[in-house]
Amino acid sequence: MEVPVVKNTRIFTATTYIYMEVELYFKKNAEGGKAKVEIKMTNFSWVGSEQDFVDQPDVKQVGNITVGRFGGNSLAGQYKNEDACAVWTNEKEDWEFVLVLDAHNTAESAELVVKEFMKNKEEIQLKLAKPLTAVYFQHLEDQVLMVFQNEEFRKACRELQGETACIIVVRKGKFVWWLSIGDCVLYLFHHELAAMGQFQLNQRHFYEWVGQVNTFDRLVPCFSSGTKELREGDNHLFVTTDGLLECPGEPYSNPRNLAAALTDVPLCDGIHSLLKTIQENGVRDSSTVVSWHVDVREAATYASNQ
Repeated sequence: MEVPVVKNTRIFTATTYIYMEVELYFKKNAEGGKAKVEIKMTNFSWVGSEQDFVDQPDVKQVGNITVGRFGGNSLAGQYKNEDACAVWTNEKEDWEFVLVLDAHNTAESAELVVKEFMKNKEEIQLKLAKPLTAVYFQHLEDQVLMVFQNEEFRKACRELQGETACIIVVRKGKFVWWLSIGDCVLYLFHHELAAMGQFQLNQRHFYEWVGQVNTFDRLVPCFSSGTKELREGDNHLFVTTDGLLECPGEPYSNPRNLAAALTDVPLCDGIHSLLKTIQENGVRDSSTVVSWHVDVREAATYASNQ
């Protein structure tokens, strides 16, 4: 039996931008009776300005979520990575929170957004912990918008160089919610939806950002949000920046190709294969991928005559 001995241990790098929250466990070795320390990562954040992964595909596991990062090819002229992401998971409360960013003209905007969400993490996680109700995602969206619309945050944005696209995805129970600013993409792969030709949940919107040019400083802020019921069985959620989709040769611009590449393989292996493929195709732009499977045991909605 595993017994938790330390919870919510925080590990920081030299800067505040790479952050991991872990749980430590003692696991008794059945053969020798020795105690073994295991680390279970439950929260993670990263920005490309801290570690760029240029020429270096990287895949890591955060709880049940797989994170893939590739900074692009130096031979194609790449020398920096302005992507970022944050992942929070809580198996007991049955939710995942994912933040993915794709900045340009420096990573300052991505750094600021990650830092702001880490600062508001406790309040957001209190919302995430609440029971699922008809207004659960609306209250969560209100909380997220408060972060973006905070005057202190908006003032800091005006002092930055550059801006970022941003997507936030939350899964709770058999539902997924997203808020999207710009052109990051959320896919849901499920055989029933694939049969209907549906893969992508949000639409890419161009000329929307957070940062020096900030949609939340406009008269009417522009963003999109939505909620989707997951289907019974295996649901595969996949969030990505556009580097994966706009690679030379466009191997994954068609979501059917993307879904096929991730079928019948361990997720970490599938994502590593995606990143190796775009590396071999000479992609310049960086790519960040966050993906996980959700097994739904409840019946989904069907038409009254089905």
